[in-house]
Amino acid sequence: MSTEQAKFLEGSLFRHITTMSLTASVGLMAVFIVDFVDMIFISMLGKEELAAAVGYAGAILFFTTSFGIGMSIAAGALTARAIGSGDAAEGERRTATSLFFGVVFGSVFAAIVWFNLPYLSALMGASGATLDLSVEYLRIIVPSLPFLLAGMVGSAVLRAHGDARRAMMATIWGGVANAVLDPILIFGLGLELKGAAIASVAARMTIAGVALYPLIRTHGGVRLPTVPELKLDLSPIMAIAFPAILTQLATPIGQAYVTRSMAPFGEEAVAGMAIVGRIVPIAFAVIFALSGALGPIIGQNFGAGKYDRVRGAVNEGILFIAIYTIGVSAILFLLRQPITILFQAEGISRDLIYLFCGPLALAWFANGVIFASNAAFNNLGHPYYSTWINWGRHTLGTIPFVIGGAYLFGAEGVLIGQAAGGVIFALAAWVMVRRVTAIQDQITHSAQPFQRQARQITLFHNRR
Repeated sequence: MSTEQAKFLEGSLFRHITTMSLTASVGLMAVFIVDFVDMIFISMLGKEELAAAVGYAGAILFFTTSFGIGMSIAAGALTARAIGSGDAAEGERRTATSLFFGVVFGSVFAAIVWFNLPYLSALMGASGATLDLSVEYLRIIVPSLPFLLAGMVGSAVLRAHGDARRAMMATIWGGVANAVLDPILIFGLGLELKGAAIASVAARMTIAGVALYPLIRTHGGVRLPTVPELKLDLSPIMAIAFPAILTQLATPIGQAYVTRSMAPFGEEAVAGMAIVGRIVPIAFAVIFALSGALGPIIGQNFGAGKYDRVRGAVNEGILFIAIYTIGVSAILFLLRQPITILFQAEGISRDLIYLFCGPLALAWFANGVIFASNAAFNNLGHPYYSTWINWGRHTLGTIPFVIGGAYLFGAEGVLIGQAAGGVIFALAAWVMVRRVTAIQDQITHSAQPFQRQARQITLFHNRR
């Protein structure tokens, strides 16, 4: 691995951000579209409790997936730094150890969740037949978490190499596998919700295989790490992964509270929220992808000591989020009626869809600012800043706002309150990230005389 492979040290930052985000989002969108189609198929079955069960299960799956996101953040950040500094051996070692720890820890985490599924589903607000359906669906999917983790960590390492296309293909092929199997299993074999779950497991296995293959063939291979290597990397990996996992867990916990707050308004309201939950990842897949795309750009430049480009990457990322959010919000507004017809949504379900496809979509700019800030914190050595922002956003920025919104506006107020809290914590994240990048600039300027002296000493010894 040579320094020339560090693709983000030169050239337009906005172009790098756009290319990486759009490429990564294509893969994410492939998976999200399949989830969207899942919900359409389940709605076509005409059983409201099935759609509600998917809504409750979705919050728990988000919880398990967040563990994988945290591990992939650590793998991507550490590998990108190694690439930026030109250290090939360190990059290959970090890939191997990150994958090992991700799969092992993910297996333990999946087992804990699997044995507590009835309790967790009930905690979300599910009851009766809906509770049974939710647990049945999750019993099939949750054991496949180690495959998903391997795929997520593998894709993060590919992005750290600047290989966004191959990272994208992993999720695209996963989406294709799910899309092919869904109608066969749900309708052809009459498995309904079980069929959707089995198709999701097959998709996760596909993502893992397609993500790991190019690492083996193109980027130095994937090997079993030695015990000394595991001991060496456990501390730096967990220094990023642990706070990143805590950061990511805040989102599903906050979402779980929102789901539970929606439950008293009936299964129609929960089903409407579940539909919105499927629209969000498709509409804003690019913003979801931005955090993973921005991380390698920041990480490589941080590893190379180019702190002016680190600050520039954050600023360009915020600009990109603003342009994208405005455009997508306009499209959603125009499509809100066809979307309600597609899902046969009526009453509260329709009202929630109209609300989201109206003014609330613009609030996703705030979420994008938080994602971009988290990418900066994780790659600049301040992962706990991400933890504070995310937990604040999904506790203080969710619970009181959702309670107030529900009291004032009913089911719609739940979503309004959730969005309002996000705006406040986006402002806090922006202030914090500006302070972090300003400090890095000060360090750079104060270190320049010593760097020049070190270069002069090196030249003197080379001449001798």
